[in-house]
Amino acid sequence: MKIATYAAALLAAAPVLATAQSSVTMYGVVDTGVEFVNNVGAAGNSVVRMNTLTGTVPSRWGMRGSEDLGNGLKSIFVLEGGFAPDSGTANQGGRLFGRQALVGLQSSKYGQLSFGRQYTMLFWAVLDPDILGPNAFGSGSLDSYIPNTRADNSVAYKGSFGGLQVGATYSFGRDVANAGPSPAGTNCAGENPADKSQCREWSAMVGWDTKTWGVYAAYDSQRGGPGAFGGLTSSSLRDDRASLSGYVLLDRTKIGAGVIRRENQASATPLSELYYIGVAHDLTPAFTLSGQVYYLNYQNSDNKSMLYAVRGMYNFSKRTAVYATAGYINNDGNLTLSVSGAQAGANTKPGGQQFGAMVGVKHVF
Repeated sequence: MKIATYAAALLAAAPVLATAQSSVTMYGVVDTGVEFVNNVGAAGNSVVRMNTLTGTVPSRWGMRGSEDLGNGLKSIFVLEGGFAPDSGTANQGGRLFGRQALVGLQSSKYGQLSFGRQYTMLFWAVLDPDILGPNAFGSGSLDSYIPNTRADNSVAYKGSFGGLQVGATYSFGRDVANAGPSPAGTNCAGENPADKSQCREWSAMVGWDTKTWGVYAAYDSQRGGPGAFGGLTSSSLRDDRASLSGYVLLDRTKIGAGVIRRENQASATPLSELYYIGVAHDLTPAFTLSGQVYYLNYQNSDNKSMLYAVRGMYNFSKRTAVYATAGYINNDGNLTLSVSGAQAGANTKPGGQQFGAMVGVKHVF
């Protein structure tokens, strides 16, 4: 009797299963060029190189898909890997899908719930306000976590209700890769039954978004663990960032600004603020000129840094563009930050200044 009941249920569901609509899309970006950076190290040498991490955006390839389950519900997945276009090697600590690897459910009424390696809410909060974003000379030069705001072993929720945007993540072990010390892999796997706080991460976001402006607030908190890089070698240590940002869209101009306040308990100068303001203007339908200023201030310290960056981009089509970008950084105190976030190994001497320039090509597929 039970077998007959189960068979009838399957037969009843068969028309629904047969009509379910699914799609899979392959996509990617290849973005690379030649970069010049001066005043490297104590000797003040210059270097000319191709970048491994980012041009205007990091190179990546991926697949995304969905299946319509009916009544406004979809199953979704994303598999996305980052790579160095100069050598073809995998970024994000050598992961196959180091940028995103997630599966979940998406409802037109209630939002999206997903599981896997995915962006934290800090990424979504600064995505529009940070005009230059992961540009070779940009926010990643001052805080390398900003273009690497991802967490392994995470559960994420995002919802959009009219203009209201909300979201949260929780990771049971934020970074399993040992590829550092660098944001590509910080050696903090977590998921330890003897220490439930070890290598945890959580984030939250609330914002309001319209067709012409948006404002966002976000909080991102990372816990440490034994052997973790960046000095976060105990679960009692935290690295927290609070962000407030916004943008406005005019006729052919976009203006964005924000501040990220950081408390890094593994640092001798734990409290800092990163301020930024930028603008992008379409001089023609094909040519966009963008510029941004960043100011990093460590409280109760002489450590400060100013970064100025500009970029011109010409779009041959919706897929192919060429660009030229330049940046200048002025460090104070003991800071040795490089103007370039495109590749490691170009830090200045303490309190040094540095100029960088890059020309490149971006193709979207």
